Amino acid sequence: MLDLLSLPQWTARTARLMVGIPDYETYLAHRRANHPEEPIMTYEEFFRERQQARYAMGKGRFCGCC
Repeated sequence: MLDLLSLPQWTARTARLMVGIPDYETYLAHRRANHPEEPIMTYEEFFRERQQARYAMGKGRFCGCC
């Protein structure tokens, strides 16, 4: 069951994902659990990389809006 104290965090996380903003906390947890020896991107690096992956042209494809 959802903890009421976490409802604002859960709501914000859901809203961000709905508009395409990736979840940095999930990324951190995954990296720490599965790749502890590898470097972790800063929030700015992570955000930039996710934007590039979502909207960039490259490798003969367009992955963006419209």
